[in-house]
This record gives sequence, structure tokens and C-alpha cells, in this order.
Amino acid sequence: MINWGIIGAGNIAHTFSKDLKLVENGKLVAVASRSLEKATTFANEYNAPLAFGSYEELFQCKEVDVIYIATPHTNHAELSIAAMKAGKNVLCEKPAGVNKGQVLEMVKTAKKHNVFFMEALWSRFNPTIIKVKNLIDTGTIGKVGYLHADFAFYGLDRDVNGRLLNPDLAGGSLLDIGIYPIFLSYLLLGMPKDIKASVNFNETGVEVQTSMIFNYGNAQSVLYSGLNSNSEMNAQISGSEGSIFIHPRWHETTGYTLVKDGEKTIHEIGKLGKGYTYEIEEVQNCLSHGKLESDLWSHQNSLDLIELMDTVRSKTGIVFPFE
Repeated sequence: MINWGIIGAGNIAHTFSKDLKLVENGKLVAVASRSLEKATTFANEYNAPLAFGSYEELFQCKEVDVIYIATPHTNHAELSIAAMKAGKNVLCEKPAGVNKGQVLEMVKTAKKHNVFFMEALWSRFNPTIIKVKNLIDTGTIGKVGYLHADFAFYGLDRDVNGRLLNPDLAGGSLLDIGIYPIFLSYLLLGMPKDIKASVNFNETGVEVQTSMIFNYGNAQSVLYSGLNSNSEMNAQISGSEGSIFIHPRWHETTGYTLVKDGEKTIHEIGKLGKGYTYEIEEVQNCLSHGKLESDLWSHQNSLDLIELMDTVRSKTGIVFPFE
């Protein structure tokens, strides 16, 4: 049995905890929040025996095998590093860090202290996305020439001090949801030769729209994220012999449509729970086999992904006050 601890008691921690209940050989044993009352309420809801009003107490808790970090972006690096220095394995919510310097330090700490570390990029483990990658890798749609992925919702009515719209919390669309389209392009096509990007900012100073073109020489990806309108959240990959459409919302999809040789076939694969189940299973599988990183989403994958986001930021002037 793998014993989990969670830092943070917000929405994503609730979603994770619900999915953890669906996974064999894993259980939530401890929750830490800056508020003991909040941690206790959360722990009671998910039958976790331990609740702490400080993160340090969780780091030192002998009952915990692995810690899931579910705080806002700006705390990811600091808390992951502190947990790993205390000898804990870590699954850190995406983005692993706000910039590449932070992620490099996280990876370095994991290696130095001989602990497992993974960025919680849950879409990587989605059964449909795994299947689509396999179809593309085996040439089902021929040579890929075009990829499109978008992720947008209306968020301008949120609290300006909340994590989405507050520059001090690394707000904006790019790190929160733009990471998904960028991830898909990277997963299926690798590192681009060139990136072009255009952004719009709002009055709080955060970016609220980002359009990107990743050029691969023989293929292009057209990617988008935004907080000032909804989008269909579609993903399309087209090649010389056909197209694959990942059903919306594509980052948490349950199926895809293949268009090839004049025929259209719909494939419904489904998923367990919200879909965090699969990243939880991957972590537990790695820990059971003594692995310190995942083959499906490695340290290098996280470093590549943050490098792509850093590049988009440097081309468009997205800077956070604390950097």
C-alpha cells in the first residue's frame, strides 16, 4: 500500500482525493494546510487519519510515502524541494515550476536525495492520449503536417487576488492552461525549430490570451489559450494519410475520431474517475519498482516543457513581479 500526503486543500486537491479512492494500493493518510481547521475538515471528508497545520509536519511524517503538492504555481518549487530534502517522494501539480531555473533545481534535488519526482501532467496518462500517440508513432495518419489544440474559458470575473488574475501568483492563461496545448505538440512532435507567439494582457498585468505557432520545418502546430472567452477545447492532428480528432475537452478526453480513406470511425475509450487515476497509478507503479522518475513523463520532459513556456514568455514579455 502506498500512503499519500497532500499539501493544499483547494479544488484540485479534492479532485485528486476523489480519484485516489478509485485506485488500488493507494490511500490518503495525511493532509497539510496553513490552516489546521481547513486540513482537518479536508482529512475528515476523505477519511485521512492525519491533519497538519504546517507543511513541515507533513514532510516529517513517517507514515507518508509520497506527497502530492496541490498549491498555486508559485509554491511548487519551494515546497517540492523542501519535501524532497526531507526524503519524501513528490508528485507536484503542473507546472512543476514557474521557470526553467526552478525546475532544474527541483530535478537536481530529486537526484541528490535519491527520491522520486514527477510533474503531475495528468493528460499524459489519459488512455485516449496514450492511444493517439501510439497511432501517430506507428504512422496511422502518415507524416504529420498540422496540429491544432486550444484551451480557453472565461475567467475575467474571478477574484483579482486569486491565482488566475494575480501576477504575484504567476497568473494568466499560459502556465495554467496554455501548458496543455504546448504539451500536446511537444508529446506528438517534439521540440520545435521556431516559435512565434502573440499575447494580450489585462489591467491586472497578467496575460489573458496567447496564440502560438510552433514550426517543425515540415509541420506546424497552431496553439491557443485564453481567459477572456470560451473555446471548444478541440485537438486535431492531421497527416498525409488521415486525421485524428481528440474529443473535447481534449485534455481530459474519453475518445477520438479517426478520418482515413474517406471513412470516419469514432473510438470511445472511456476513463476511470476524473482521470487523475492514471497519474496516481503511474506514480505508485514507479515507487513499487524503485524508479525515481517516470518513463512516460520524465524529468527531461518537464525541463523541455518549461523551456517551451519560457520561450513563449520571452518572446511576448510575460514577466512576473517576483522573478
